[in-house]
Amino acid sequence: MSTKKFLLEEKDIPTAWYNIVADMKNKPLPILNPQTKQPLKEEDLYPLFSKGASHQEMNTTDAWIEIPEEVRELYKVWRPTPLVRAYGLEKMLDTPAHIYFKNESVSPIGSHKLNSAIAQAYYCKQEGITNITTETGAGQWGAALSYAAKAFGLELAVYMVKVSYHQKPYRRSIMQTFGAQVIASPSMSTKAGRKILTDHPNYQGSLGTAISEAVELAMQTPNCKYTLGSVLNHVMLHQTVIGLEAEKQMEMAGEYPDVVIGCFGGGSNFSGITFPFLRHKLTEGKDVRVIAAEPASCPKLTRGQFQYDFGDEAGYTPLIPMFTLGHNFAPANIHAGGLRYHGAGSIVSQLMKDGLMSAYDVKQLDTFQAATLFAQAEGIIPAPESSHAIAVAIREALEAKEEGKTRTILFNLSGHGLIDMAAYDQYLAGDLTNYEVTDEEVANNLSELEKIIK
Repeated sequence: MSTKKFLLEEKDIPTAWYNIVADMKNKPLPILNPQTKQPLKEEDLYPLFSKGASHQEMNTTDAWIEIPEEVRELYKVWRPTPLVRAYGLEKMLDTPAHIYFKNESVSPIGSHKLNSAIAQAYYCKQEGITNITTETGAGQWGAALSYAAKAFGLELAVYMVKVSYHQKPYRRSIMQTFGAQVIASPSMSTKAGRKILTDHPNYQGSLGTAISEAVELAMQTPNCKYTLGSVLNHVMLHQTVIGLEAEKQMEMAGEYPDVVIGCFGGGSNFSGITFPFLRHKLTEGKDVRVIAAEPASCPKLTRGQFQYDFGDEAGYTPLIPMFTLGHNFAPANIHAGGLRYHGAGSIVSQLMKDGLMSAYDVKQLDTFQAATLFAQAEGIIPAPESSHAIAVAIREALEAKEEGKTRTILFNLSGHGLIDMAAYDQYLAGDLTNYEVTDEEVANNLSELEKIIK
């Protein structure tokens, strides 16, 4: 009988995260102080982030960073996660490809985001911090951090992008169940929010706006730090537990992936699944393709520009070297709220620049078509974000069928869609549309960027 799930034991949970920057020939460009345009030092991050996160953010030399025992203990609540062979999908597509997915949807809050939430909450607690703030798009990160904050006795305020606040009320309920305060962003509670609402009274928000509000609140609240769910290096680091487990599980399956795929917003789940496999490419020259699947309505990797830009809308954050559509880019109100972000993190941007990975943009209707097919074949309803990776995996599997060759495909199922059924309702009723950005819109937005990289 063939094996469907490849399962590790709790003792197999990784003991260290993988820091890909240590193995990169071309390191990411430094993040800059917006006023002086000088590279930031680790201590420059202390007012905003925990010292533990700041240290990891700036670490370019250690390939392995130990996972604290308390963090590993909490990981045991749901880790290791299963690696699953998608036999049902293979059969439905009639493809010779072997399709595997890492099922991160089994976490208590239904996504991969908990891997970093627990780590960041731990470092804040270690430092004696009492309050933390964050932003959330679709609510996955906010839900994860609300659980992690409660685990370490921290008070949490979450700025949730307004369109998702209304589209996904149950994610808001999850955060409130764990004791977090949830504010629809833009709000009147911060200077950044008030300015945006004054200029655009009906603005439905973006991750960039929510970040501005969360950063402002953190800076004005005593004994408070800001935490975030994607983009920065330390978040990518924490997520590598996904790929490190998948490495062992692919060995159990007796295969090695030809292609590894993750959906892409700011980079957390994509980095988590791909970086441990990219390590083999960087250190051993292993032939593995790595693909980021991003929404056609927010195509920073496929159509953005590599430039220094702010991570938020108001310009409170340091300047990050990134593929960006411009920090004031207002993405369409697609249901994959976790991918509605204007820029890519500095590590992924450098890997993209060096041709070590590629990216596809996927239209909204194609993602729901792929999601429905996957649900019918595998019995799991995926999050709209994860469905971007599924759409690309299906494309790869159909290519293998055309060529009549086997191909081993691995993708990250980064979350379930059980709280996204309103989006599925709209899709099934034929009420969803595709949003694509015109070249003119991209060019106009990028024209406002200061060109620091010549």
